[in-house]
Amino acid sequence: MFGDRLIARFGPVNWPPRSCDLTPLDYFLWGYVKSLVYADKPQTLDHLEVNIRRVIADIRPQMLEKVIEHWTSRLDYIQASLGSPMPEIIFKM
Repeated sequence: MFGDRLIARFGPVNWPPRSCDLTPLDYFLWGYVKSLVYADKPQTLDHLEVNIRRVIADIRPQMLEKVIEHWTSRLDYIQASLGSPMPEIIFKM
């Protein structure tokens, strides 16, 4: 729960699970964090936790603004195409 917002399956908005077209967490954040967290191949849970905390702390508001900008353009495309796949959209950061 985030205030009056909810990120979950079966919530007030029926988002498809793991939809790379619709969820910024799936199409950007998890892959970005994972690539940096495992870059130095952590061997212990403590090292993994330190990496996770460091990577999350280093995410800047400007990066998230770009993610939301791309996300809204995806939503606009999906709405205009009546939900068809998005082959024309280049997935980049």
